[in-house]
Amino acid sequence: MYGRKNVTPSQLEGGRGGMSAGETNSNIMEQQNNDRINDLSDQVARLKGLTLDIGNEVREQNALLDDMGDGFSNTRDMLSGSLRKIGTMLERGGAKHMCYMVAFVVFVMVFLYWVMKHKGTSGA
Repeated sequence: MYGRKNVTPSQLEGGRGGMSAGETNSNIMEQQNNDRINDLSDQVARLKGLTLDIGNEVREQNALLDDMGDGFSNTRDMLSGSLRKIGTMLERGGAKHMCYMVAFVVFVMVFLYWVMKHKGTSGA
């Protein structure tokens, strides 16, 4: 690099290659700098790969969040439609349908309680 020759071990021993101590020291420092530059280049390449992986992960997570938001929106629409239908049914049917509704909800709650209690004692 920069027009200088590589330093061989025989040239470093006792200055037999005709190099002065200053030139030898300069060549050693230059080689150390080149080694450090190579190390930094490797670290930069690893960091680049890591940032690309992080970017890909962020894009995937954003896509999942968008899908989840759409799912919640659809669920909200379905629930509001169901509540509207229940309201209409209660207006038409009166107290009799309300009693059926309350009995159904109580039955579901008791059933879920029984399933959870039974699942906890199944020995799994």
